[in-house]
Order: sequence, then structure tokens, then C-alpha cells
Amino acid sequence: MKKFDLQGVEILANYREAFNFISKPQNLTKWTQAFKSADDTTAELQTPQGVATIKLKTSLSESTGTIDWHMEFADGSKGSAFSRLIELEQGLVLYSFTLLAPPVPLEILEGTLMQQSKTLAQELQNLKKMLEKG
Repeated sequence: MKKFDLQGVEILANYREAFNFISKPQNLTKWTQAFKSADDTTAELQTPQGVATIKLKTSLSESTGTIDWHMEFADGSKGSAFSRLIELEQGLVLYSFTLLAPPVPLEILEGTLMQQSKTLAQELQNLKKMLEKG
């Protein structure tokens, strides 16, 4: 069973502006499908079983380009998503996202890694379109 999925997308955008947008949990609702609301400490995820309220912590470093999310669900299960933004050249960035297979209870909520991988590909394209429009 595959334990992770790694995807990336090149984006025509300023590094600092892209980092500031991606790193704000409130913006997750703009480019992801699962997040219905998010702030610095909590989020609501739309799942096949309904809305799940979770604890959310964002760990970030602008100097290294890391933006990671740590989630804790009501049943105590935890999940993380790891991403990194790299400036390839002025006005062009690479955003990579590592999706880990969720713990079993979370997998039931969010679906399999393969399903999540397809969703992630769409979400990265959404993010690209948003950032390239400015």
C-alpha cells in the first residue's frame, strides 16, 4: 500500500505573495475542496459522512518555504500535510505538496490516498489559476 503522494506545480507568481497566500489557513477554503472553513486553530472539513470539525495548526517558515498543516480529529486521530514553495526564478515558483496516507479512521472520513491524490491534482491547478491571476 502506497504511504504518500508527492505532487508539484509551477506557478507564475511572486514568491512572497504566493507564500503569504498559501500560508494563511483562511485561504484553504479558496483552493481546496475539503476545507469549508479554517482559521489559525480550527477547521471544518467536508467529508462523505458530513462536516468534521478539527483542530488545525500551521507550521511555516518563509525563509525555507515550508508550509505544513497538522490536523487533529475528534476521535484523537491525527494527520499532517507537508508543502514547500521554492523560487525557481523571479516571478516563477514551484509549489510541492506531500500527501500522506491518513490514519484508518481519517481514511474513512476523507477517502483513500488514491482519491485524495486526484483531488490534490485539481486543487493545485486551482491554486495555480488563483495565484497567476493575482
